[in-house]
Amino acid sequence: MLLAETLVLGDNLLAYMVLAFGGAMAVGNTLAIARPPERPKSEGDLDRAPVIRSVVFAVIGGVAALWALASLIS
Repeated sequence: MLLAETLVLGDNLLAYMVLAFGGAMAVGNTLAIARPPERPKSEGDLDRAPVIRSVVFAVIGGVAALWALASLIS
């Protein structure tokens, strides 16, 4: 019995993980820019997310998700 046969998603596990994490990173950072919290929850929290950092992380997550999707399709 090979290890690849016992994995839940077989050989595509890494691509599915990159797709999930990249998509979550893109959506989460985009929503942090679009809908900042109404008020900080505690004393040290920021009023809104740092825009440049959030845009860079959203782009990185989007590229990772697209790359994983292309790997799964091909």
